[in-house]
Amino acid sequence: MTDLHRPPSDSRSPSDSRSPSDSRSPSDSRPPSDSRPASDSRSPSDSRPAADSRPSADSRPAGNPPLPPSRHDGVPGESQQAVEREGRARQVGWAGLGLAAAAFGVGVSQVVAAPVGPQYAPLVAAGSAFVDRTPLWLKNLAVQLFGTHDKQALLIGAGLVLAAVSGLSGVLARTRLRPAQYLVLGLGLVAALAAVTRPQASVAAALPSVIGAVAGAGALTWLTRRLAHALPVEETASRPVAGKSLAGRRSLLLAAGGVTAAGMASWVAGWFGGRWLNAADVSRAGVRLPAPADPATLPSGVEVGVSGMTPFRVPNPDFYRIDTALVAPRLQAADWTLRVHGMVDHEVTLDFARLLASPLVERDVTLTCVSNEVGGDLIGNARWLGLPVGPLLRQAGPQPDADMVLSTSADGWTASTPLAVLLDGRDALLAVGMNGEPLPVEHGFPVRMVVPGLYGYVSATKWVVDLEVTRFDRKTAYWTPRGWSDHGPVKTESRIDVPHSGAQVPAGRVAVAGVAWAQHRGISKVEVRVDGGAWQPARIAAVPSADTWRQWVYTWDATPGKHRLQVRAVDGAGSVQTGEETDVAPNGATGWHTIEVAVA
Repeated sequence: MTDLHRPPSDSRSPSDSRSPSDSRSPSDSRPPSDSRPASDSRSPSDSRPAADSRPSADSRPAGNPPLPPSRHDGVPGESQQAVEREGRARQVGWAGLGLAAAAFGVGVSQVVAAPVGPQYAPLVAAGSAFVDRTPLWLKNLAVQLFGTHDKQALLIGAGLVLAAVSGLSGVLARTRLRPAQYLVLGLGLVAALAAVTRPQASVAAALPSVIGAVAGAGALTWLTRRLAHALPVEETASRPVAGKSLAGRRSLLLAAGGVTAAGMASWVAGWFGGRWLNAADVSRAGVRLPAPADPATLPSGVEVGVSGMTPFRVPNPDFYRIDTALVAPRLQAADWTLRVHGMVDHEVTLDFARLLASPLVERDVTLTCVSNEVGGDLIGNARWLGLPVGPLLRQAGPQPDADMVLSTSADGWTASTPLAVLLDGRDALLAVGMNGEPLPVEHGFPVRMVVPGLYGYVSATKWVVDLEVTRFDRKTAYWTPRGWSDHGPVKTESRIDVPHSGAQVPAGRVAVAGVAWAQHRGISKVEVRVDGGAWQPARIAAVPSADTWRQWVYTWDATPGKHRLQVRAVDGAGSVQTGEETDVAPNGATGWHTIEVAVA
């Protein structure tokens, strides 16, 4: 194979070097070893340069082909620019080899992750570890910038970091292949450590990252050596030259493209294979929800009938999703069990078949994320079918000094819910249905928690598999050490949906409408004011219970000009929504939603 690291072609090997004193007498009839004519000999004192300053053929190491003539001989400035351009192009090409090798390694890792678990694929495992260590300010910033697309943004960011490091490994392989291999293997080691430290992970969780890294390093080595064979030595030497080998480069591009295509095909196969092997979708499709023993009823007039309003019941595909799972756990209903233990008299275990056979209730309940800013959309109302949690906890028999239930997800996430809330008679559920169908995988299939009146971070555990009765001074939930309160009652809030901020509306009667919420306390009044004037009552729609949001509408006699509209609500206990503006951390934002509109 061609040696990438041989000396430049203008460097004389040690055996070919001669000092000026190495002269032969005229009586020595042996020809000189370099067979140079006598007329070409110069004394050491002759400082005149030869007419052709390029090294002669015998000054190159044996076996190297002759240097091609430069297109820019005699034009030093243009020649230097050409060399610089080709140098930059060569760097890009080597970076491309690194990216091709990374694509192959990632594809192989996805195939390995199919039977092990998609959550252990390198990018997902590393991204999940990053999420667990994300500081509060960065988490809030991500939600503000990307909303429910924060996970996609994180995965894209992780992919860009991988691409940058992979490109660097390709550039490094040009002159130092071994360190480049170590860099690729190091990336795999980091991802493997992230995978094995995930909750409920085994040693097998490291396999996708380890095997993928070995495959990536092998692909980089193969491509590097292929480059050495495909191009003349001056193309791969450390000194850029203007000469090109189109056939060699074409061959190399085909090789890199083939490696990349193989990696992409492997990734697709691994992704679909993982879904098929985990079979959560198949399991969900086979679930037949029973009729509720206690069905929900919906009064007439729950919507105010204004175009552009959020519907009273949000469809499943539009329901907000905020959680820490970059890949939703894909559980099968037949394998699901719930353990109730801790400070109880009797440990209780519940499987999915027994849960469905129990008397289930159906309720409309609004869920809210604590990261929802004033006027935000991280809130939604749905009809849930599930088993009341209170009777199940009473069956276990909580001990008198217990005050918290730590619920745990299949991916290890935890929430701290006050025990008293789960036992006070509200419709806290182990939900199996959402808007008339089994829970979507992304929303917790097969079973999740739904607790009216609490923000989701202390109650709405998806993919729930464990309930531990304990105390707040003994156990800590996921978000508590990250700067959030261990208790999270929903605050009274309201929002203007129509018109949107910055809209232009015609003068005359304009419908200003939106929603208000204070789950488990209910909304008794909504008021609107224009340009800081007096608060005016809005008409509020009907609701099935105090556990849902409430639509409202105010008819405004709009006059030409720019105007500022604000809304506030009063809860069922008579407490008026505060206008003091606070951040979402540590337990929910406050303030009046304010918009500006132009009236023509």
